[in-house]
Amino acid sequence: MLTKKKEKPDRREYLTKTPVPKLITQLSIPTIISMLVTGIYNSADTYFVGKISTEATAAVGIVFSVMAMIQAMGFFCGHGSGNYLSRMLGSGNLKEAGEVASTGFALAILLGCIAAALGNLLAHPLAQLLGASPATMADTLSYMRIVLIGAPFMMGQFVINNQLRFQGSAMYAMVGLMSGAVVNIILDPLLILYFGLGTVGAAIATVSGQIVSFFVLLAGSMQGENIRLTIRNVHFSMHLLYEIVNGGAPSLFRQGLAAVATLVLNHTAGSMGGDAAIAGMSVTTRILMLMACVMIGFGQGFQPVCSYNYGAGLKSRVKEGYFFCAKYGFVFLTVLATVCFIFAPSVVGWFRNDPLVIATGSIALRAQCITLPLLSVTTMTNMMLQSTGKGVKASILASARNGIFFLPAILILPHLFGLFGVQIAQAVADVLSVALAIPLAASELRLMEDTADGI
Repeated sequence: MLTKKKEKPDRREYLTKTPVPKLITQLSIPTIISMLVTGIYNSADTYFVGKISTEATAAVGIVFSVMAMIQAMGFFCGHGSGNYLSRMLGSGNLKEAGEVASTGFALAILLGCIAAALGNLLAHPLAQLLGASPATMADTLSYMRIVLIGAPFMMGQFVINNQLRFQGSAMYAMVGLMSGAVVNIILDPLLILYFGLGTVGAAIATVSGQIVSFFVLLAGSMQGENIRLTIRNVHFSMHLLYEIVNGGAPSLFRQGLAAVATLVLNHTAGSMGGDAAIAGMSVTTRILMLMACVMIGFGQGFQPVCSYNYGAGLKSRVKEGYFFCAKYGFVFLTVLATVCFIFAPSVVGWFRNDPLVIATGSIALRAQCITLPLLSVTTMTNMMLQSTGKGVKASILASARNGIFFLPAILILPHLFGLFGVQIAQAVADVLSVALAIPLAASELRLMEDTADGI
């Protein structure tokens, strides 16, 4: 019974006594690997349907908005419950930790079932809203309907994955995500190319991977010191829902606005250059996501260190972890961006060997590579704010890159520069986002300087 069980000293000593650089590195390696594999997993559909047609590539890019929204709800429940769970573990409150974990998971399953039902019921108007043209409508609908069926499993796996990470069990989280990714990567070429199922095969492979990840992660949550998910600990009380919303709202804004941004991007790119432009921007988005996966994985190694030590009153360790991640993340992204900038046409062409797609995607990729290193500061600041319970500030910053700054950019710049305005919109938003992140980070770090450890 969670209310009677005392936390073993191993986890507390590990998260509060291990030198911060060593601790973050140990926790980051599994998350970086799992994020990279997940990024490859998410890009696999784009790569293999790219062997079919430009229309199929565009269809997968269009449905990405739906997947981004499902992921947003999963991260909302997962980060919301995980942040509070970790702080409660840091303060020694196991009862509250167990209740928020089970409630966050149950909420995700409920929202996933609602999304699956409503999404399939409104599939055709939803596809039109997302920017599907008559040429891409059939592929869009076939891919989207099956992906929606997997919504409860996708949301559920994101919750368990994040809860495991926030408990310091990054290895279980990595194994869970990787198992599903491997299934998807194996099934994609078999179903899409060998059996000729096209976008239907891509969707089946994606959902199959999500189901496998869900059950492997669920099994991982029952191992070791990890908090057990039980029905009796599900309490939809105002207190727990507030903590989930406070901790999860930044993720919802970040991921949800990414879905809205993709929708607007597809519409604008399509009006400027047709399906080839949509495909080119879709490929660019997937490539940037793959590169950002390393930074996000690094940040996810920082999050449990941040929230647990913040809950334990060890503010100096939170500050040390923030600067460590921001500095080395900037260096790594600079190297990665330089390589991609130089070889941009080849990288885009690897996904879809269409001259129009490559022409559109290469310019967009190079523009975003110029500002990619700034993502280290924006990402780490957002994760620090979110993990320390600063929900309002975290939500504002989370809304910046894909919302506050991107949406005006994607609506204004194409009128001034045509298709080039579409291609540079994200880079402009990244510059403005880091300008917002720096003062937000500085204000919180100053407060930590004024607060002695343990108080």
